[in-house]
Amino acid sequence: MLPTDELELKKFFVPEFILGRGALELAGRYARNFSLRKVLLVTDAGVKQAGWADRVCTSLNEADISYEIFDRVSPNPRAGEVMAGAEAYHAAECQGIVAVGGGSPIDCAKGIGIVTSNRRHILAFEGVDRVQMPAPPLVCVPTTAGSSADVSQFAIITDEDERRKIAIISKTLVPDISLLDPLPLTSMDATLTVDTGMDALCHAVEAYVSNASSPITDLHALEAIRLIAAALPEAARAPDDLQARYLTMLGSLYAGLAFSNASLGAVHAMAHSLGGLLDLAHGRCNAVLLEHVAGYNYAAAPDRFDAITRLLGQQPEELSGNERQAAITRAVAGFRRSLGIDASLADLGVEPGDLPALAERALSDPCMATNPRRPNQKDIEEIYASAF
Repeated sequence: MLPTDELELKKFFVPEFILGRGALELAGRYARNFSLRKVLLVTDAGVKQAGWADRVCTSLNEADISYEIFDRVSPNPRAGEVMAGAEAYHAAECQGIVAVGGGSPIDCAKGIGIVTSNRRHILAFEGVDRVQMPAPPLVCVPTTAGSSADVSQFAIITDEDERRKIAIISKTLVPDISLLDPLPLTSMDATLTVDTGMDALCHAVEAYVSNASSPITDLHALEAIRLIAAALPEAARAPDDLQARYLTMLGSLYAGLAFSNASLGAVHAMAHSLGGLLDLAHGRCNAVLLEHVAGYNYAAAPDRFDAITRLLGQQPEELSGNERQAAITRAVAGFRRSLGIDASLADLGVEPGDLPALAERALSDPCMATNPRRPNQKDIEEIYASAF
């Protein structure tokens, strides 16, 4: 017999997506399917320089769709950038948005969309289900395998005045379609590859142990962990290996479908706090924190963490209970180090005096609600301290 909670009604939200070589060439066709005449193309300088935005522009031209390019997007998109993008959208009289890039341009595009529809400042939407009016059509062309912003109901925006990240969670943020083409991933350098890949791994791990997990999200989360563990090292070593890139993109997709419906946990809550205060790379924050949070959470979901340990190449069934808890931290630490991630929080510029404020903000992050274990301020400060 299934546990009672598995028999309860659950709703799942998954966008349309197309996966495979050549997907980015379909942007114009899908914009036209939405009857759009002019779109705001949201991207960033790096993606534009790599040529992927131009490829999408060509597709739009072929579909006879006009566009205005907005590329003033930072690696951690700021509230001011969202508001500037919304102004550009209205000034150009756009009817929809095409986002080309990683999590930053896509999150910025999501923010622009809800601001244009709801006519309020982006910071007013912080939290869960606070977006009343749906955004205009959004077509996503992801160029990294990590954030899964192209399939999720999350957007993370930096409040630059308060030096904090806010989480906006709403089904209105789920893009209308994601065009998942592995080719743009070949222009990522090794650092971006491993940072975004560790972000995807963290999505999958946190979704699997989330207190809102389900058989559907479990399926996607476990397969994401398997794929990322197998393919990410090769993608980092051989950036032009399109098969490895495809597998990391597939793993990121599965992880996104899992966490969008099961949510996340303390790793992301703590990483958002870090990134907001010090403007750090989100994936690197996750990579540094994951093993420490896993060790803290182990007692709340031992069987699930043992399954993750196995997927990362260790055999916990040969160990005692206390040794199994240590095994998950060793497995995660070993995997990140194999990718060249050796940094501590101190290396990232965190000071011991930052910990109380970081912990306070992490505890108020919506992602903390689905962590399998309920931490307090002292617990979070100690987890941060263990990552020094």
